[in-house]
Amino acid sequence: MEKLNGMLEFVHPSPANPTGDPVRQNMVVSLGQLMFTPSDDKRVSLDPDDRPYAGYLYLGLGYHARTQDTLHSTEFNFGVVGAAALAREAQNLVHRIRGLDLFQGWDNQLRNEPAFQLIFERKHRNGRTRTPFLNDLQMEIITHWGASLGNVASYLNGGLEFRIGWNLPDDFGMSTIRPGGDNLSPGARQTANTPFRLHGIIATDGRLIANNIFLDGNTVRDSHSVDHRDAVIDIAAGIAGTYKKFRFSYSHVYRTREFDKQKKAQFYGSFSLSYLYSF
Repeated sequence: MEKLNGMLEFVHPSPANPTGDPVRQNMVVSLGQLMFTPSDDKRVSLDPDDRPYAGYLYLGLGYHARTQDTLHSTEFNFGVVGAAALAREAQNLVHRIRGLDLFQGWDNQLRNEPAFQLIFERKHRNGRTRTPFLNDLQMEIITHWGASLGNVASYLNGGLEFRIGWNLPDDFGMSTIRPGGDNLSPGARQTANTPFRLHGIIATDGRLIANNIFLDGNTVRDSHSVDHRDAVIDIAAGIAGTYKKFRFSYSHVYRTREFDKQKKAQFYGSFSLSYLYSF
């Protein structure tokens, strides 16, 4: 699996809620592409025991509302699965640039199909601590739980993110191991004396899965498919940072087996670049 993602954010303030705790809201527009391939890059014919070739190109519209320690996120992603997602072209371009072998079985990818996914997630910051050593190193744990519904995927999920660094940003994390996980929380701002921030992250996410188009195959058309597992766990480690209004993160993700005949768990990298635009 490979993932490319980008975001543009529009922020506006909101009055305090009835409890007096200020509420801040924002809208996020994201453009993303996912691509999935079986393990044998040389095989031209379909491998019935391995996952389908699949690509997903989507536009996402997200709404976030936060108080000091809680963030509620709702995101709607819509796009296309299949050759129209241009996953083969994108992967071939990256592999040629890096001098890697091209995957030969893209003719077997899922058929074109409109795709949508509605995601809800709640995050909570469980307190920031400052160590008395290493020049005021900061640590923080952010928990999350949520759900997804759509022909792309339907599941319940939950997990946490631990981050450590200096001058941690006033947001709710940069985890990129799930759709909707990498968001720009409203109200997060850089200060003039700290335009650059960098910190390490360790994140987990567990899911109970009802459907997954990238394993189950096309919804209404015949296509290659495998039997997905009902529970999957992700563990990620990486770095995240901000420079003025730019935000970036890179994580390397370990994912448990997703389908019954999968020989071993998988590793993949996830990179995200975001820009904050306020008005």
